[in-house]
This record gives sequence, C-alpha cells and structure tokens, in this order.
Amino acid sequence: MGLSWQQGPLSAGAIGHFLTPEPLPERFLFAERLRRRMRVKFNDMWIADSENVILLHEPGRYPVAYFRREDVGDQVLVASGKVTRHKDLGDTTWYAVHAGDRTTERAAWEFSAPPRHAVQLQGRIAFAWRAMDAFFEEDERILGHAADPYHRIDIRTTSRTLEVRLGDTLIVRSERPLVLYESGFAPRWYVPRADVDDGQLRPVEGQTFCPYKGLCDYYDIGDARRAAWSYRDAYREVDRISDLVSFEADKVEVYLDGKRLHPEPGQTVVPHGVDRGLDVDEVRTH
Repeated sequence: MGLSWQQGPLSAGAIGHFLTPEPLPERFLFAERLRRRMRVKFNDMWIADSENVILLHEPGRYPVAYFRREDVGDQVLVASGKVTRHKDLGDTTWYAVHAGDRTTERAAWEFSAPPRHAVQLQGRIAFAWRAMDAFFEEDERILGHAADPYHRIDIRTTSRTLEVRLGDTLIVRSERPLVLYESGFAPRWYVPRADVDDGQLRPVEGQTFCPYKGLCDYYDIGDARRAAWSYRDAYREVDRISDLVSFEADKVEVYLDGKRLHPEPGQTVVPHGVDRGLDVDEVRTH
C-alpha cells in the first residue's frame, strides 16, 4: 500500500524491481517533507501543530510523521529513560506523552543520534498513532495512518463479462463490472448487486477498515467463508464502488471473459486495525 507497505516498490514484498546493474540494499528508507499541515490531539488538547513534518517510509510500515520539537507543546514530552535501537537509524529515545490529567507511557520517540545520511530526522518527534486521540490535516481527521502520497486508486468501467461460480452454482454474471486499481495490489473487480444472486450471500460479523475506502462488510457463499465483500458506503473519493460486491478468486471461481482468475502477487491484503477511540459513525461520515 503506497511506497513501502505491502507490495510497494520499497517494501520487502515488492512485485517489481529496480533496473540497475548493481545490487541494491535490502532495505530502503525514504524521507520527505509532507507539505501539509498536520496536528495531533491528545486528551482533547492540541499537542503538536506543524507545516514542516517529515514523512518517513520504511519497509513493512505505514508512513510515520516526524514533528520538529519546537512544534510540540511545552511539557508534553516526559523522558522515560527507555532507549531502544533502530536497525538503520540508531538509538531511539522514548517518551511518555502528558497533557492535562493524562499521561501515556512510550507514546512518542526520537532518533537521538541518527547517521549523517538521516540528519534531517535529528530533533524530530514521532507519536504512536493509536496512543493519540487523533491526527489531523488542517481540520480533518486522518484515519488509519499518515496519508501516503504514493498511494493511488483508479476506478474504470469495462464491458468485459465477469462470472462467479461456486461449483455448479452461478453466483454472478455481469457485463458492467468496475475494476479498481490500487497501488501495490492486483486489480479488484466489483459488480452491481443487481447482477448478483443475492440469496447466495450470507452476511457475517466483523468488518475491516481501509483508510482510503472505508468500512468493509463480508459474506459467506456456501462453505466458502468471507468469499465476498462490499464497501456499503464507500468514501466519496471512491463512491463509484459503494454497495458493489467483489469476490475472492481463491475461494470461489471468478471468470473474466471466460478466463478463470487466480490470486496473484499483490492480491493478499493485510487488514488495518481501527484507531483508538474511533467509532463506526465517524468512519462512515469521513
């Protein structure tokens, strides 16, 4: 997802490769100025506010925002005496975060002596995402993780025919699917509910959350568990897939113009957990 997460170009599971004559390092870290105002709220107080945030991408992690110390409120950081070591960036000093009548241990950190090539991280503080009440860009809450500027979603119409079968049972036949292209993932095919034998879909408990698409509902089909999913009320940026249904090609038979689709690199999703204090209504109205 994006630059370094899941199958992105700087991730350990990248599905592409750099065309260079020399071997590249196993791990790439990439830092850049976010160029957006970001704020952090803790105990219902603004504890950081900056237009000079550095976004750090490292393999296998969501992007992490680093704030200048001068953009963090006075007496917010409480030294804990805890120091760990980052494999690339050296000693990591941890802090409790304090505001009002609340203190949370190990809720912020900084690299106390980063190597010369990472000097732009010197004197910058990162906050543990789920330890904070919320992160904002301007006045809008950012859900899930710092926005990755390299994450993109495109949705396209197609006249190709999509069929879904479970054994001898036809679940879907659609001549108007949508295909969703998302950074780092294989294409996902969505069909209108009118083209689905809706009686075959059994809703199941448990939703997942995508910071870019919203809350996702799941369905069993016969003995195939969680074989289909739908963003019933997708975010406005991707509302073309709202209430459409997509299917797991490793759990049911999915055919595109008569050719069966099979899972491919980039098809498996690592679900995102829900932010602390985030309720369903807030996710739906984002």
